[in-house]
Amino acid sequence: MSDWESDKEPGWGDKPAEPEQSAPARKRGLFGSREPALPPESGRDWRLIEKLVMSLQAEQRRSRRWGIFFKILTFGYLFALLFFIRSPLGDSVDSVAGHHTALVEVRGTIAADELASADNLVTSLRNAFEAERSKAVVLRINSPGGSPVQAGYVYDEIKRLREEYPDKKVYAVISDIGASGAYYIAAAADEIYANRASLVGSIGVIAGGFGFSEMLDKIGVDRRLYTAGESKAFLDPFSPERDEDVAFWQSVLENTHQQFISAVKEGRGDRLADDERLFSGLVWSGEQAVELGLVDGLGSTSWVARQLVGEEKLVDYSRRRSPFRELVDQLGVSVGEGVATRMLESRLELR
Repeated sequence: MSDWESDKEPGWGDKPAEPEQSAPARKRGLFGSREPALPPESGRDWRLIEKLVMSLQAEQRRSRRWGIFFKILTFGYLFALLFFIRSPLGDSVDSVAGHHTALVEVRGTIAADELASADNLVTSLRNAFEAERSKAVVLRINSPGGSPVQAGYVYDEIKRLREEYPDKKVYAVISDIGASGAYYIAAAADEIYANRASLVGSIGVIAGGFGFSEMLDKIGVDRRLYTAGESKAFLDPFSPERDEDVAFWQSVLENTHQQFISAVKEGRGDRLADDERLFSGLVWSGEQAVELGLVDGLGSTSWVARQLVGEEKLVDYSRRRSPFRELVDQLGVSVGEGVATRMLESRLELR
């Protein structure tokens, strides 16, 4: 018998490897190679790592869910705030408040770009008059004056509203100060009240500026100004003052002053005392103003609502600044702009 047919194990070459019955099957690695068995310690480490990774994933999922929740909450708050700011006051307050005395604030400088502008005040007054359950309108004034144009707009609108709603009286109540353009507005009311120490009056017109022509000469600066029209640059602060320009500007002031006087006389009528100082631009205390007929008596806003109107409940129809504008003003961003405007502009104001 040949070696090929023999039952004996071959004595040369490698012996075929027998599968180990007790060892667990190994997973095959890349390209079919066997992976080395991990010692027991490595297996425990991998299980700890797996638990750590799973816990981190769970924590990330929780963080994402909370982040989405707070984002939704923030957007909801902002939308609600925007809706509250944008929603007009007059559409809902009248139905909720019941019978009341309407209040409109005249606070600060009266100018087109201020809170006490004609647009804001006229809108507030219209809402107050149109409210079916408002019994009367009270103008609470705390203003040194401002633009005669803006004050004139408000004066005319009060007169018109009084004619359209003859059953609703308008009361002006001066707190700290109601001077110049602020008194111009107050004169349109049916009656005016103030505190004994309030400052009232200042029925006059003022315009001011600065002249820098001599300063330019001292520092050697040549002013070059080109105009079409001989009076186009009148009262230019960097040019020498001319008598004819001053005379013309004085005529403008006198004309505006007469408009102011006519409005006060129309509003107050025979209640004004015969005193030539009334229209000189002087300011009076509340007690003096009563004697001069500039106000009808001494009293506060709540006193007027309680004693004269008969509806002690006050509902404010005044327009307010947006929260963003309030924040900007508090941070003082407008200070530099205000200083520059005062220095370079010559504005006509009632003071």
